[in-house]
Amino acid sequence: MTRQRLGLLIVASLFIVFAWIGVAVAREGLVVRSLDRNGLPMMYVAPTHLEKLPGVLIAHGFAGSKQLMLGYAYTLAHQGYATILWDFDGHGANAAPLGQPLQQNFDIAYAALLEQPEVDPDRLAVLGHSMGSGVVMAAGIEQPDRFAATVAVSPIEADVTIEAPRNLQLQAGSWEGRFVENAQRLLQTAGGAEKNLAAGRGRSLVVVPKAEHITILFQPASHQAALEWLNTTFGLQPTSHYVDRRMLWYGLHLLGWLMLLRAIAPTLAAWTTDRTRKVNISLLRGWGGLFAAPWVAAGALVLVGQGGNPLSLGGLMVGGAIGLWFLMAGLTWLGFLLRLPYPSWPTIRQGGILFLWLWIAFGAMAQFLWLQWWLIPSRLQLWPLLSLASLPWFLAVGIVQQQAGFWQRALGWLSQSAVLVGGFGLVLYLLPQLGFLFLLLPLFPLIMAMLAFVAAWIDDVWSYALGSALFWGWLIVAVFPIAS
Repeated sequence: MTRQRLGLLIVASLFIVFAWIGVAVAREGLVVRSLDRNGLPMMYVAPTHLEKLPGVLIAHGFAGSKQLMLGYAYTLAHQGYATILWDFDGHGANAAPLGQPLQQNFDIAYAALLEQPEVDPDRLAVLGHSMGSGVVMAAGIEQPDRFAATVAVSPIEADVTIEAPRNLQLQAGSWEGRFVENAQRLLQTAGGAEKNLAAGRGRSLVVVPKAEHITILFQPASHQAALEWLNTTFGLQPTSHYVDRRMLWYGLHLLGWLMLLRAIAPTLAAWTTDRTRKVNISLLRGWGGLFAAPWVAAGALVLVGQGGNPLSLGGLMVGGAIGLWFLMAGLTWLGFLLRLPYPSWPTIRQGGILFLWLWIAFGAMAQFLWLQWWLIPSRLQLWPLLSLASLPWFLAVGIVQQQAGFWQRALGWLSQSAVLVGGFGLVLYLLPQLGFLFLLLPLFPLIMAMLAFVAAWIDDVWSYALGSALFWGWLIVAVFPIAS
């Protein structure tokens, strides 16, 4: 190993260690309990050695998890609140398929929160995002005397009134216009802005700058706005200067693993003694296949939509449709390329190593910050299917970008991102029932950028394709709800 690679290895290792330390420090002074009632996975987060704490139930949105809402839980817990989070049916570690009324999950979490010895049952509030906002607003409307305040982040429709729910704060990101407009309508229906929180009539709308439907959950401005609203409701004074920066530590952790790959990539390449030969293809076939792919994939989804429900393909809500799109788009692209290199045992082995590296780099810390990365059995059995569906796309990417230079790879990444965003935009136009995909479109270029970086250092078609397909299949299965 050269001195430069050794130095990079040391710096990468330090980044990873510091990131884990930073995440651990954020948890100091808190008690975190994993709970399970009637098959509902829950997490309780509260300050240590305190009693008679106001309690807050925190509900995630569609395709979310209890981990995704931990920024609010940590911020509130450091300020003296007892919080409980849970995975709705079909989400995260909850094996029950999505289908039953979500209010049942809420009721179980409510009962579990009251069981905790630190909680004051007479001082409770609720907070929810997107789909979860609907659940918590419904609870605040149906039982206004039970919950002193409701915080609805990226709110959906609800039957709010001037009286209920009590002390309603609405939040939306400035980059999610549809939710801002809906929050404005809700505020108007609820009587308009009102500062009289003492009487339970408080009404407020907070537009979080430079945030959209997902990133708003990691914005300290959103966390602090909710905290200030609850403090005013319960008459509490700030006791901590904690600001949730754990996602910055996650970014440092991911950067460390990317640097680590750069340092060890030559060693991994040396293990593959019979690397895949370069497949020469014309620009016409490469670009023609790429731009034909989304039309064929969209057409396949439309045909499925005419004969069934594309929303729950492959046992996953929305995720199965993504898998089918990648399968048809990848096969179309490969069809234009005409030639496919043969895999070998060393390249398959290296593909497995690459998957393990991606799995740890992206997900090991995510499990504790924002994503249920460890798959429960009912999700794990879907992983091979989604990975196999993704394989043709990544094979085509690997063939086109094999032995490409920096600018060629950058252009390839931009082209793939444009095709993915445009292709799924076409799907949304033809199948509006898959509308949730619109909220995820900004994430496709980010994930593909990471995989493009990987491809630059693992310059072997089958190694890259297998590792990326296994990772992409795992990510889809981890994120999307289990269908009934």
